[in-house]
Amino acid sequence: MTSHDRQARAAASTPTAPAALDQPAFRALFPALDSGAVWLDSPGSPPGAAPVTDALRSVLDAWSDGTFEWKAWDQASVACRPLIADFLGVGVGSVALMGSVAEAAATVAASLPPGRVVVPEQEFRSNLYPWLALDPARYDVVTVPSRDGAVRTEDLVSALDDTTVLLAVSEVLTSNGVRTDLPALRAATDEYGARLFVDASQSQGVLRLDFAALRPDYVAVHGYKWMLCPRGAAWLVVRPDQVHRLAPLLPSWHSDAEYGYFGGRLHLQATAARCDTPAAWLPWLGAREALRVHACLDPASVERHCLRLAAVFTEAARALGHPVPAPGEPSHVAVVRHSSATRLAREFTAAGVRASVLPDRLRVGFHYFNDDSDVATALAALRSAAAA
Repeated sequence: MTSHDRQARAAASTPTAPAALDQPAFRALFPALDSGAVWLDSPGSPPGAAPVTDALRSVLDAWSDGTFEWKAWDQASVACRPLIADFLGVGVGSVALMGSVAEAAATVAASLPPGRVVVPEQEFRSNLYPWLALDPARYDVVTVPSRDGAVRTEDLVSALDDTTVLLAVSEVLTSNGVRTDLPALRAATDEYGARLFVDASQSQGVLRLDFAALRPDYVAVHGYKWMLCPRGAAWLVVRPDQVHRLAPLLPSWHSDAEYGYFGGRLHLQATAARCDTPAAWLPWLGAREALRVHACLDPASVERHCLRLAAVFTEAARALGHPVPAPGEPSHVAVVRHSSATRLAREFTAAGVRASVLPDRLRVGFHYFNDDSDVATALAALRSAAAA
């Protein structure tokens, strides 16, 4: 553990949330739900949890009246490292602190040896463009097209060869709600000696990822989705044997093994903290509280609850004549097709349902604060739209 992290352990040690949270207690942390609103737009961003928004208000008050301590603020991001590590079940030295998934992907991209990079053609752009920007003289970037609305595992595997250095995927892509078969992709990349990069922004906070079993080389998470953090707090988890292969994209005083501000020669930290990018204070002050909330949840209960709600919604929507647009393992994000965006948006708004109504499909996401009444309200709005 570095000197940075030793200072942070104490700052992260006292949770402000209750010792344990069941589903009703977790739901009660979200003031936006008090009015009866149904929030199914967590794939975009969930509403703020009270411990997080209260912390941010306190920070703004301290900033306004001049009672804040900027050194304490600066330690907030570092204090999040052990909280992230504990939540994910990885070592503290495996976590690098970032501002976005794009930064995480670009950091890995900058350290890759020449070779083939494979990525789905319709991947989210933060996990697509950093690879497409690689020098074509040194890298053969292969984009794998979708079939029937989703990229197939067998197509990704077929794109790998002996020159492949990396496969990049999202665990869940919200354009279709399909959960990627990561164990199959890990087996395939192992066969070719390639690395596996996973964007888990749309899964962490709901779905469990067994790092010990999967052994991903890199996992990037932007915490403003299901992890309840303010936007701007993200992290890159690096498998221990890959840490030495990475260099910081933006070297700064946080990159150095010796704590200090001025002068010196860069001696990179031995841990993934070498790749930390300069942290914005406010997002990480909020992230610290969000991570403390997650520490009070039972991950198995969260996953089971959210997958059940999504399955109930999907099956009922299919029975109403709304097909699921892509085959594959379902997740907590449900995507179904519809024939009238105007009618559907009107009915959902009237029912107080917050969701993403796209021209050809409806996307809803189920967090642990959602319950069966939310599913019933959304399905009633779906029926009303069909009858209009």
